[in-house]
Amino acid sequence: MNMIGTFVKPMHPEGRRFVAIFLVIALALFLMSDFLGWVGLGLTVWCYYFFRDPKRTTPVDSNLFISPADGVVSLIGRAVPPAELGMDGTELTRVSVFMNVFNCHVNRSPIAGTVRKVAYRPGKFFNASLDKASSDNERNSLCIEMQDGRQIAVVQIAGLVARRIVCFVRDDARLEAGERFGLIRFGSRVDVYLPEGVKPLVSVGQTMVAGETVLADMSYDGPARTGRTG
Repeated sequence: MNMIGTFVKPMHPEGRRFVAIFLVIALALFLMSDFLGWVGLGLTVWCYYFFRDPKRTTPVDSNLFISPADGVVSLIGRAVPPAELGMDGTELTRVSVFMNVFNCHVNRSPIAGTVRKVAYRPGKFFNASLDKASSDNERNSLCIEMQDGRQIAVVQIAGLVARRIVCFVRDDARLEAGERFGLIRFGSRVDVYLPEGVKPLVSVGQTMVAGETVLADMSYDGPARTGRTG
């Protein structure tokens, strides 16, 4: 059972119709050619894998910020949260996690809090790993207020392939750390804007696991982390 669970993961309901479409196309391709049919079947398996929604074990500590996405840290730097959230316009430390088409694309809340605003903005579809994707691409932004009243921003950004951002929550929703709040279809990025004074405990190039990898710790007062690739 454990071996099966290693390879077969639950699929998010958002993926059911896409898998069904891929499967119908694969069956049609089999009528034309066995080779094309097997290619179609392989793509169907990939589609199922893309929409996988595995269980995650989230550290229980109100000081911790947890990665909202699977993928790789592509950018860390100072930036102003999206204007449509109506935050005060102060530059905050932004950590960007880039998801390729093989990563799990279910997004999870980095910390417990109340969603004060959800704001969608249409835009372009540049490669999500680029810095300009934060300002130019289609995005869906959340302002989450923590228990102490401080606010953070979490931004779902569509990428070169992605064309649909899905958000499961609305204004005034309560989220727990690691709780699912949305997904992005087929390649994208999630930005987290940390509160002033909170330093990231990750470095550019680091692999992240949504709902599990610690992004930052409000009780940590040391220097920002650096990484070494080897």
